[in-house]
Amino acid sequence: MTVRVVLADDQPLVRSGLRVIMADHPDLVVVGEAATGAEAVQLVEDVSPDIVVMDIRMPGMNGIEATRLITAGPATTRVLVLTTFDEDDHVYGALRAGASGFVVKDMALDDILAAIRVVAAGDALIAPGVTRRLIAEFVRRPAAAPERSRRSVENLTEREREVLTLVGRGRSNTEIAEDLFITVATAKSHVSRLFTKLGARDRVQLVITAYEMGLVTLPR
Repeated sequence: MTVRVVLADDQPLVRSGLRVIMADHPDLVVVGEAATGAEAVQLVEDVSPDIVVMDIRMPGMNGIEATRLITAGPATTRVLVLTTFDEDDHVYGALRAGASGFVVKDMALDDILAAIRVVAAGDALIAPGVTRRLIAEFVRRPAAAPERSRRSVENLTEREREVLTLVGRGRSNTEIAEDLFITVATAKSHVSRLFTKLGARDRVQLVITAYEMGLVTLPR
């Protein structure tokens, strides 16, 4: 499968570096570049990429607002945020805006390319070492889950709540199947129903819902 990518970063050197690396990988094709959030949103409308690799800090419309507009629109384009996590507090806003993954700029390039493939395939990914810290800060912030989401969780079956709890703990479908003594196909079916019932775009949003609803708590 060929993954069509838009690179959105106000630093030409970052875009150039990623483009050169992707040129050696036939399954990754750069179909556009943007230096601002507004340009990224327009490119999504124009070329309908599979994924936007999105920086957060850009002049004019930043990556958070661009992500919100892209994920709220009719396109199926997903957003992978590429950021300097330790310095960029706005990464939490990008998560709420609908980003499907987060990687940091000092990761190995091969890992960044792997993240692009994972997110483009419909899964979600947060850089190793970032997940717990990101979720911890996210759930401590004042924005609360909407009442509609609370009612949706109340409408879940006991098994679906179990699956959501395990997703919140970072379990894969295979691990969920092992924990609950069910088949992988059944685990996938439960996760798919959770997407529908909770209106979640991907596993990142399921993880957030699990924490917000108190199904998963952070260790003290």
